[in-house]
Amino acid sequence: MKSERERMDIVAAYRQVGSYRGAAAICGTTHKTVRRVVERWGTDGATGAPRGRPRPKNTDMVATLIADRVAATRGRITAKRLLAEARAEGYAGSARSFRRGVAVAKKRWRAHQHAGRRPGVWHPGEHLVIDWGQEGDAHVFSAVLAWSRWRFVRFAGDEKLETTLRLLAECFEDMGGVPAVVLSDRMGCLKGGVVAGVVIPSPGYVRFATHYGFRPDFCEGGDPESKGLVENLVGYAKSDLVVPSWPISDLESANETAKRWCGEVNAAIHSEICAIPADRLAKERQLLRPLPSLRPAIGRGVVRKVDKLSTIRIGSARYSVPTRFVGRLLQVEAAAGRVRVFHDDELVAAHDLVAPGESSVLDEHYGTARPRPRRPVRPKTEAEKALCGLGEVGERFIKAAAAAGVTTLAKEVAAIAELEVSFGAEALVGALERAMVFSRFKAKDVRSILAAGKGVPEPTEAGMALVVELPAVPRRNLNDYRTEDFA
Repeated sequence: MKSERERMDIVAAYRQVGSYRGAAAICGTTHKTVRRVVERWGTDGATGAPRGRPRPKNTDMVATLIADRVAATRGRITAKRLLAEARAEGYAGSARSFRRGVAVAKKRWRAHQHAGRRPGVWHPGEHLVIDWGQEGDAHVFSAVLAWSRWRFVRFAGDEKLETTLRLLAECFEDMGGVPAVVLSDRMGCLKGGVVAGVVIPSPGYVRFATHYGFRPDFCEGGDPESKGLVENLVGYAKSDLVVPSWPISDLESANETAKRWCGEVNAAIHSEICAIPADRLAKERQLLRPLPSLRPAIGRGVVRKVDKLSTIRIGSARYSVPTRFVGRLLQVEAAAGRVRVFHDDELVAAHDLVAPGESSVLDEHYGTARPRPRRPVRPKTEAEKALCGLGEVGERFIKAAAAAGVTTLAKEVAAIAELEVSFGAEALVGALERAMVFSRFKAKDVRSILAAGKGVPEPTEAGMALVVELPAVPRRNLNDYRTEDFA
């Protein structure tokens, strides 16, 4: 059997002379050997590209098992965990070869599992993407207007709800309008809860969004690519703004630096859109929603006047205060899911946040509990007074008949009141009670009840189920019923 070097010499000689016999004469072998070597290497005399036979692998016998388990676990199973199953199926190769086979199967599976992610397509005036970053003790608030790539960066000492909304309102002011959607990650300060993967914005964020007229949106969990615009801005701000200014001790001076930095980057050509963000913002501002005429004051210092109902309104919701403050101005603080009302730095009321349009009313602010609504019967005609003179039964009869929609009730009341002369008040009271049980509100119905007298059955509610024990019956085998003809 010839060595690798000898086979290469034969192939080289065949390339040089172009015939089997000529190459055989040069290499000292037969032309049949030259032909066999050339055909095995798959050479055509010019390219010399080898064409080797595919060698079987010891993982071929469990290739189906590997492919099925990789697909079932979406490419997450390890070769170490799968090796035991392969051994049970008869695999006798090494663990190293098996790891290579699993790696090839995973690569083949991933090649057909493209997530279908597409590049973002942004429209003017639609999306503003926001996020928080942190470098040491400094918190960086970043926002990007998606279509124009206009950027906004500020520093803060915390990432609370009040701070986030204050900076978001400042961003709207600098932008000169309000976008249709504000997209953020699942910030704890803006998130009120998660149900079935759907983020519920906090009440304070909902009121803020309602006041400015945008829709709050949240990216998918564990999917930072859905807001890569602002993720890149956070890293850019850290490397280009935070690091040169480190350490940051004065937030006011740091924000002045951030304003100048934003002016520089917004006036430079953006590498992605090949345009100047400030120029694009001037066009996009025409499609932004206008800023509200009344800007909300975020945090302590919001002043509200107490109305005649002894309530104050904030975020389109009502909150009660003691009645002695009607007509006066009070300070309101809304934070951490609570609304606190102050008068000269004295806490006079505290409520849980409620949704817009709802009310939070405390009975202690009014001195008594809320009375139940009453709709008293006020008789005016002589017949009405006569029927109500029978007591509570007469009033209940009028209310029940009215609720049943008896439109001729006035005429029926007059006819029923005349029955007292013939049958007496006591009998009439009993007849009215029986009439209400069966929803019979006409005068003729009451007259029929009175004519029937006291010998009529009284309706009662159904009692308990009757349980009867059945007698025990001896049981016989079916073979006892067989006859000899069918045995």
